[in-house]
Amino acid sequence: MKADTKKIFQIFWTFLKIGPVTFGGGYAMIPLIEREVVDKKKWVNHEDVTDVFAIAESIPGAIAINSSTFIGYRIGGIRGAVAALLGVFLPTFLIVVALSILFLQIQDNPKIEAAFQAIRASIVALIVYAGYMIGKTAIIDKTTLIISLGSMAILFFLHLHPVLIIFSGIILGILLVNVKRKLGYSVDGKKKKNSSIQDLECYMGDGI
Repeated sequence: MKADTKKIFQIFWTFLKIGPVTFGGGYAMIPLIEREVVDKKKWVNHEDVTDVFAIAESIPGAIAINSSTFIGYRIGGIRGAVAALLGVFLPTFLIVVALSILFLQIQDNPKIEAAFQAIRASIVALIVYAGYMIGKTAIIDKTTLIISLGSMAILFFLHLHPVLIIFSGIILGILLVNVKRKLGYSVDGKKKKNSSIQDLECYMGDGI
C-alpha cells in the first residue's frame, strides 16, 4: 500500500513540475512528458506515449489535460489518472488566476512584452520537436507518409476543420487496412504491436 501511495505521489509530483513550464499548450508539453515519464522514470515507452497523444487529440478537451490523464491512468490506474490531472492542472490554474489579477497592470510593460515574444518563438521549436518525435513512430511506411503529407496539404490549402481531418483519417485507415489484407500485405501497423493498442483492442472487443 505504501509503495502504491508513493508511486501516486510521484505521478502527481512529476506532472506538477511539468504544468508550470508548458507554455504553448499540450503540444509543447510532449517533449517534457517524454523526458519525465519515458527517459527518466521509464514508466512507459515512446510508442505508448505516441498512442496516448493520438487518442487525447482525437477526443474533446484540452490535449494537455487529456494526455496527462491517460498517461496517469496507464501508470497508476484511476488514482494515477487523478494524480496526473491534479498535478498538471493546479499550477496552470493558480498561474492564470495570478496573471488575471496582475495583467492589467503589466500588459504595457516593454520588458514583459519582450519576454512573451521570446516565449512564443521558443514554443514554435517545442511544437516542431514534438511533431518530429511523433512522426518517428507514426510514419512507418509509404502509406502513412502519404496520409501525413496529404493531411498537411489539406490543412494548409483547404483550411478544413481538424476534426474532419481526424475522422477522414479513421475512415481512410480502415479502408486501407481492408485493401492491404485483400492484397495479402501485412497490416500489423508497427513492427511490434505495443501494449496500448492491445488494451484498446481488448476494450473494443475486436481487432483494429
